[in-house]
This record gives sequence, structure tokens and C-alpha cells, in this order.
Amino acid sequence: MIRLSRFGIVHGALVLFAIALLLRAAHVQIWQGGEWEARAKRQHFAQANVPAPRGDILDAAGGALVESRARVRINLAPGELRVKDRKAVTAALTRLGVPAATRRRAVDRRLKWVPIPGRYLAVDIEQIARLRGVYAEPVMERVTSASRGTLSLIGRVDAAGVATNGLERALDHVLRGEQGEAELARDVTGNTFASPSASTLEARPGNTVVLTIDRRLQDIAERALERAVSRLEARGGDIVVLDPSSGEIRAMASYQADGRVSASAPLTEPFEPGSTIKPLLASRLLGRGLASPDEIIETYDGSYVVNGRTITDDHPAPRMSLRDVISMSSNIGIVRFSERLTPGEQFEALRDFGFGMPSGVPYPSEAAGILRSPKQWSKMSAASLAMGYELSVTSVQLAAAYASIANGGELLEPALVKEIRTSEGSTVFRHERRVVRRVMSPAVAAQVREMLIGVVESGTAKDAITTAGILAGKTGTARLTLAGRGYTAREHLASFVGMFPADKPQLVILVKLVNPKGSYGGRTAAPVSKEVVEAAVAARSIALGRREPPPSNVIALSDIEDEETAPVVESAEYGDVGSAAYVIALDSPSVAVRPRADARPVPDVSGLPVRAAVFALHRAGFRVRLAGAGHGTSPAAGTSRKPGTMVELFNQP
Repeated sequence: MIRLSRFGIVHGALVLFAIALLLRAAHVQIWQGGEWEARAKRQHFAQANVPAPRGDILDAAGGALVESRARVRINLAPGELRVKDRKAVTAALTRLGVPAATRRRAVDRRLKWVPIPGRYLAVDIEQIARLRGVYAEPVMERVTSASRGTLSLIGRVDAAGVATNGLERALDHVLRGEQGEAELARDVTGNTFASPSASTLEARPGNTVVLTIDRRLQDIAERALERAVSRLEARGGDIVVLDPSSGEIRAMASYQADGRVSASAPLTEPFEPGSTIKPLLASRLLGRGLASPDEIIETYDGSYVVNGRTITDDHPAPRMSLRDVISMSSNIGIVRFSERLTPGEQFEALRDFGFGMPSGVPYPSEAAGILRSPKQWSKMSAASLAMGYELSVTSVQLAAAYASIANGGELLEPALVKEIRTSEGSTVFRHERRVVRRVMSPAVAAQVREMLIGVVESGTAKDAITTAGILAGKTGTARLTLAGRGYTAREHLASFVGMFPADKPQLVILVKLVNPKGSYGGRTAAPVSKEVVEAAVAARSIALGRREPPPSNVIALSDIEDEETAPVVESAEYGDVGSAAYVIALDSPSVAVRPRADARPVPDVSGLPVRAAVFALHRAGFRVRLAGAGHGTSPAAGTSRKPGTMVELFNQP
């Protein structure tokens, strides 16, 4: 029998204890090594999210509309502040402009957590950011230089960096980027600081989005619309400027009488288009060989009964050609011509122009409008549709439909995004002209454009005559509805869709005004289109459509040093837009003359067509303003005036 001495027992116990320590150490280091390493890392390092810079949004010329800038948000834990640091924190918050009440709360040790309002540059909070109890969180702030209208189109990002509306929301997956991560070293007091050995995951910036919006055209449209709504006491309105060759939207504005701005209204608020539908149906009649521009039909002196309903014209005549029907906006004429289309053909014509379906612009809540199928029509629907009722369209849809007339017959998908680029500069998307369908032949489009020139020169849109070139277009005046009471004769929606220049259109301009004083589109919306066109041309640095340099007939007065160096022009319009003086030279059959500084008589232009009268006055060196009813000019013919004097031309009986 083995007898253990006390020494042996102690020795054995020590051996077992050593083995237990080794086993425990092996368990901790081998089996639990990862867990303890993670605990140590959490004690010595702090994890911080690195926000990704949101992608910039640029205009068509590359100018920044919205961009992201790095800022820092501060939170304080007063209980963690050391006594000696409290004065430093108070002084730093004072320099940052933090209110006194918040400064007192920031050093009140009874409070656990105090968020400091506002966002600051990292350099401004560098001193206190290192203190214990001060927690600095990097954030990205959206900074904009866009106008109110453009900003409402772009949308907003909230304080948490979440896109709430507009293009910011629609293109959020493109703009937001990928968040990064960073590790900060922590000392024994709990303060954090950057460590070169800590691992980081770089944030990936969002993509840059280039819009089709031309900043200067947008500004022109917004200002013109705001002035028109105020001057005409309208409830509000829209302006859309579109490039008919590419489908790119150059400007999109909406303004309400109460000052609200919503550039999305041209995409989200449909309306009954009224007579602006007539040229579109005329194009289908011409394309099917069912009518010709000079074909004459009876219009019954302005009163025609169809299915028990009396249709009237504002410009009654016993008979009219299709050209006159468009020029004078005859309801009877277009209804009678449209009777040659079956309900299915009439529906197909309107549907082919894109009505009743979204246009495809990447924008939240774009409206499709309303276009009912023939099986839902009443016996009066065909006539109503011919006059622009019983359907609704958005301003962008209608502008895109007219773009097909301007570009030779192709309906294009409208575009708001021109290009998308990565933060490294590589292009991942570039807008390409997308043809939805051909809606008319080039020959028919040319015929319709010719008829639309007549609308401006001798029809319902004479107030849109511009000396900057030939503007073609169509007026529309639709009655508005009152809730539960149907249409009212007291309130109207006035519109005009124009294209400039008429021979080779580079812009389609749609103007819509809700219940303006004066009501009719030719007297209210058409002059606004004229204003937009003349301002766009006079802005000189704007090459219409951005495909060509500024037209050679646009000469800045600032470029003319004296009379001897002044260019010879055949006729010109002198004026000012903003701070830019300009001369617009016009084609003229006359002999070229150089403007002189001596007084000369105002020429007699009585009996001449408006355009010829404008040319004659320009040849004499005078500025021209088209006036209202009356004959001749003011000053009267024969009166001596210096070149550059404004002469009012009365162009209406």
C-alpha cells in the first residue's frame, strides 16, 4: 500500500493546478481567442460610420444645382465631461453661435445626453471634438444654388439624408452612394482619436446626375410665368420648354398666385387642352388623305347642331378651309372634319400622340392623364374630343406631342436626365434620342407647321408675333369645371403651344394659365411664349438647343465699339433683357443700310402686313413694340425721331 506524504500531496496538488492553468490558458487563447480579441478591440477602438457623399446634380451646361458638403453634428454627454473641460466647451459653443440655453444644458451634469442643433465644419469644432464627453458625427449636407422652381423639381433630402421627393427620390439609388466605416483609437480616459493602424472602409460617393435643364432658360421661364400670373391675375400656370429634336426638357416651371412653386405640376396635374388638340387631329386627317389644307367646308356662320347639341365659333364664317379652321380655331370646322374619322381612328390618333399614358419621365407620381376608349364614349364624345374636351393631358405630354410636329413627325420620349457619371468621371448613362412612334410623315408635319404659322401671323395668336423670328403655334381656351356644377362660362384655362423658329424648330414652348384675366389663350398665354422666345434669343450665350453657336444675327451692343465698327444689318430689334443689351438682325429683302445717329422720319406703314411693317420700321432704325387696336404708328408717320426710338405699331382693327 502506497502511503503519500504530506509533501507528495502538496506537490501533486501543485502539478494539477499547473495543468489546470495550462488547460484554462489554452481554452482562453485557442478556443476563446477570437471572442477576447473582439472584446479588447471594442475597448481600444470605436466604430464610426462614414457617410457617403451624395452625388451632385448639374444643369445641362455642367453647372452645379445641388451638391454635397461634409459637415459635423455634435452631441454631448455632460456627465462625462471633466470639470476642467466645461469652460472650453462653453467657449467653443459660444463661438459656434449656439443659443445660451443650449450651452447651459450642454454642461449640466444632471443631463445624460444633449444634441447640439446645427451642422458645422470639422475645423470649427476640432478643439472640442477631442474632449471626453463630446461626440462628433460626420454628416453630409445638401447645398443648392438652384432657383425655387428648379429646386422644387429636384426635391429635397431630410436631415437624416433620406430623399423625400422629386428627382432626389426618383434617382435615390443613383445618388446616395455606399456608406463607409472607420475605426477610431480610444485611450484610457475614453477619448477617441484617429489611428493610422486602424482599418477603414472607404465611403463610395454617389453618382453625378446631369439634367437636361438649361439654367438660364429655366430662369427666363420662371420669371415670365410669375409676371404673367401677377399681371393677368391668374390662379397659376405652367411653362414647359422642350427640345423637339431630342425630347430633352430645357425648362419646366409652375407658379401659383399665392406664391407656391411646384415645378412638378407640368408632370402631375392634367388638364383639358381645348383647341390645342385641333392641329393633332388635322395631322391625322392629312396623313390618311381625308382632307387637304385648302379644302373648304360649310361652317354655318358659327352655329352647328350635332346630336342635339349646338356648337358655336368665336369667329363665325359661312365656310372655311382646314387651314382657316386651325388659324381661326373653328370648333364647327374641326368637328365636321373629324366626323370623317371613325371613333376607333380618332381614339387611335390621340393615343398615338401619347395621351392617356405616362410619358416616361423618371419622376414620382407622374400623371397619365385621361383618354377613354370608344366603348365608354357618349354620342357627343367624338365632337367633344375634337374640341379638346373629355380628355386630360399634362403640360409635358402636350409639349411632346407638338414636338412631333416640329421634328418631322416622330413622337419622342421626353427626358430630364442627360447623363449619369460615377465619382471617377466615367459615364454610366447618356440620354439617347428615343422614338416612341412615328405619328405623321415629314410632309404632313411641314403642312401642319405652315398652318400653325398662319395662327400667329393672321389667326388667333397675333399677339405672339415676334421680331426675333417666325413663331408658329396654336392657342387653346378650355372652360373650367366647378365641383358638382359642370363647366362654367366664367372661368377658363388659356394655353398656347409654340415652336421656334417655325422653319426648323429648336424649341417647343408651352404656356398654360389658369383663369387669367382676359381668358382667351391668344391674348394671354401666347404673349408669354413670345416673351420667352425673345428673352432666350436675346440672352446670346444661349445657343438654342445647345447644338449650335449663338445665331449670327444676334449681336451684343457691348461688342460694338463705335459706329464705324458696327456691322451692317438689314433690319434689327434693339432692346435690353436683364443687363444684356442686344441687337437681333432679321432677314429682309431690302438693301442693307448702316444705322445713323441723325433723326429721320417714321415711315408710313399703313396697309402693310404686320411683318412687312416691322421690317420697314427696322430698316429705318427704330425699335418696334406691337400695340393693340388701332391703325398706323405712334409716333405718327412722318414724325422725325432719332434711331433707336420705340415706335408702337397698331396691328389690330
